[in-house]
Order: sequence, then C-alpha cells, then structure tokens
Amino acid sequence: MNIILAAVGGTIVLAILAIVFGLILSGVDRRIVARMQARIGPPLLQPFTDVRKLFAKQNIVPANAIPWLFNAMPIIALASAIAILMYLPFGSFAPILGELGDVILVLYLLIIPSLALVIGGFASGSPYATVGAQREMVSMIAYELPLAAAVIAIAWRLMAAGVADPFSMLTLMQTSAWDVVGPLGIVALLLLLVMLAWVTPGELSKIPFDSPEAETELAGGILVEYSGKNLGLFTLSQAVKTVAMAAFGIILLLPWNLSPFLGLTGAAAGVVDLIFFVLKVIFVAVVSVTVVRTMMARFRITQVMGLYWLVLGGLGAVAIILMMADAYLLGVI
Repeated sequence: MNIILAAVGGTIVLAILAIVFGLILSGVDRRIVARMQARIGPPLLQPFTDVRKLFAKQNIVPANAIPWLFNAMPIIALASAIAILMYLPFGSFAPILGELGDVILVLYLLIIPSLALVIGGFASGSPYATVGAQREMVSMIAYELPLAAAVIAIAWRLMAAGVADPFSMLTLMQTSAWDVVGPLGIVALLLLLVMLAWVTPGELSKIPFDSPEAETELAGGILVEYSGKNLGLFTLSQAVKTVAMAAFGIILLLPWNLSPFLGLTGAAAGVVDLIFFVLKVIFVAVVSVTVVRTMMARFRITQVMGLYWLVLGGLGAVAIILMMADAYLLGVI
C-alpha cells in the first residue's frame, strides 16, 4: 500500500513539475524567437497566462462532432505525455516505473499524444481538422522510422559491448554509448545526433513540420475546432511532451551526469545532476526546436516524407552499418 501511495504521489509531483517546466520552456522558446526576429516578445510566463485564460473559457463542441470522443482526446493526450515521464530517469534519479517498461515502451507512448490529436481532429467533423489529421498520420509514419533506427543502433551497440539490459532507460542513462564505441561508432553516433535533432521538431509538430496545423492554410488544422479547457489540455500535453522528447534524446545520446566529475555523492550529487539535466533539456529544446523554427519555413507534407524516409532513414541505415562495422573491428562480434 505504501508503495502504491508513493508511486501516486510521485506521479502527481512529476506531472506538476513537468507542466510548469514545459510551460517555462514554451516561454523561453517564444522569447528567443522574438529576439532572433528583432522583437521584444511576450513575457517569459505568458504561456501560464494563456493556459489560465483557456481554462476560464467555455468548451465549444461542434454540431457535427462525436462529443465523447472529441472531449476525451485532450485528456488522453495529457495523460499519455505524463506517462512517458514515469519511465524516464532524470539525472541520478531513477524513473518511477523504470522496472516496468523500457525504451520500446517509451517509443509507443510517444505516439499516443499525436494519435489523440488525430482522433480528436477526425471526431470534430471539420474538413480543416480532417485534412490536418491526415497530415499528422503521415508525419507519424514518417518520423518513427529514423527514431526507431536510432534506438535500435544504440541498444544493439551496447548489447554487443556486453552491457546488461541495453533497452532499459536506466541503463541508457548510466552507460553512454560514446564510451563503448570506436572511431566508426563515433561517426555513427554523430549521425544519430543529427537525426534526433530533426526528429524532435517533427514529434512536436513544430516548424518546419507543422503542416497538420498550418494556420495560414488550414486555419489551425487539427485543432481548429478546439477551444476552452480542451484546447488548454492539448496545450499542456504539448508542453509536457516537449520535456519528454528532449529528455528522451538526452538519455539516448547525451546521458552524462556532472556529479562524477565533481566527486559528489548522496543528495548533493542528485541535486547537481538534476540541475545539469534540466539545463541539457533547455539546450536541446532551443537548438532542435527554437532555432530551427525561426530559420526555416514550413515543409510540404511530401517534403516531410522525403526527408524522414529517404534522407534521415538512409542516415539511420548508414549509422547501423557503421555500428556493426565498429563492433567487428573492435572484436566484440
């Protein structure tokens, strides 16, 4: 009973912290974009004000919508985004449900918020949302290929090096792939780093991969009929998923903690590693989302497919081959 209460309490605390941090990341994103465009930009805490206003407004359900499905999808999107965090380690802190899932489960959970968007778009009955939902489905099919290739390449290389339980999120955080590879493996990891930098904005439907919303084409697309609390819940799920996706990329390719270099142990090590992890999340979010969306225009959906399947999918295949060659040259296979 105590274990269940501790898990529930930890989940609630984690959800609150993730929502707050995700909204702060959104504020940082908007401020940096404004500065890069020679504007002043909104206050850092503007996302909190926006969400508060949304929750104070009325939910409007379209006449052609399927009401229960339309209203359920924002809740599912937020709940699934929070569920991802329960399987991720943060710095030296083990995940709440770390022993009950691995990196494959996290890959599946990352799909659910986007899938909730798709179902909500179809359930709204709007032609704009339907087109946006179709584009979101195509994008999901596209970016899952390079993401899966990155996970397989890293986990396989750790397994070849004799690391136990290479698909465990805690193992990935504690054992860096950079420490077990040779020169060819380093090249492969650099390719995977580039791939994840491009997959991240696609997972989050940010420019240049925001064709499912496309305000100038589809008037908001997949979210065009959402308002009030429902839109607020989708906004919160997007903020939490931003944290989750950035953290996932860090665990795969930038997992180092700071405490071993400083010789710290105990509570001090946990605090330092957590702060360092948060800084890495901010860095990854700014580099892979903020800078990219400021510098580029929206891709057409055909360009999205071409980039993810042909270019990044090809890079993923090359990275896997390089990992295998690296393991062979080092004599581990």
